[in-house]
Formats: sequence, structure tokens, C-alpha cells
Amino acid sequence: MSKPETTVCAYIGLGSNLADPVAQLRAGVSSLARLEQTHVEVCSSFYRTAPVGRLEQPDFINAVCRVRTGQAPSTLMRNLLEIEHVHGRVRKGDKGGPRTLDLDLLLYGDRAIHTAELTVPHPRLHERAFVLYPLQEIEPDLVIPGRGALRELLPACAGQRVERLRD
Repeated sequence: MSKPETTVCAYIGLGSNLADPVAQLRAGVSSLARLEQTHVEVCSSFYRTAPVGRLEQPDFINAVCRVRTGQAPSTLMRNLLEIEHVHGRVRKGDKGGPRTLDLDLLLYGDRAIHTAELTVPHPRLHERAFVLYPLQEIEPDLVIPGRGALRELLPACAGQRVERLRD
């Protein structure tokens, strides 16, 4: 008798503000769908959002995908970084700057992970409208481990500009 595969529900944030951001997100979702042991269950709409931190840059296009994966969190994160690299992302340690494609592992089941390479839940997801609004669209009753119910976190982000794009 074969052992059933164990999978985990994970949420991945996507963002871009360079080189045709809508096309970058579409390509990012396609790349996620090709990952081994990973199935994209649902993706949010795309949202145009104001930059956070460094304001002198183009608006971002953001989305969130829920995936079911058999990959360990560290393996999944390495694969996300590789997808970014393939799509032209250059990481220079400059957080919040322009990028072709950004993929963040937001949540991995209900696990809290704190290693040198990875922090899950993503450390600022509860403060970011560009993450919370797409999450709300696909999982309105979601509870963020260590932070609380998604619907309780949204009011703190009310001043951040977020516009859902039409399909």
C-alpha cells in the first residue's frame, strides 16, 4: 500500500511594477503552476496598488495565489526565488524598490517559521493592503497565525491605495 502524499495549503503573493507588470504576474502564475508537487488552486484578481516605502516609483500590480504543495517551505521559497530570477528580478538588498516580479511566501499552512532564510507568516503581510485585499478576495475567513482574523486586520490598511483591476 502506498503512502498518501501530504500537501499543505500555502499562499503566495505576486507583485510587479516593471516590464509590463500584468504580463509579469500572468507569467508568474504560469510558472507557479509548473512547480513540482504544487497545484495552483485559485488566484485573486489583479490589483493596482501604491508603492509602500519608496514612493518615487511606478504603481505595482499585485495578486495572491493559493496553492496546494508537497514541497517543504524552504524548497518552495528557493523555487520562488528561482522563478523571480528567470523573470529578470535582480535582488540588491534594496527592499521596496521596483521589480519585474516579486514572489513572497505569505503563509504555509498554519505554521510559524523563523529561519535565517525564511519567515512565515510573511513579517509585514498584516500591514499591507496589497496583500490583504487579494487574500480577502480568495479567503475571506482566513486567520493569520499570530495576527488574527483577516477582516480585523483590513481597517488598519484603509489609507493605502488599492484598485481592483477588471479582468
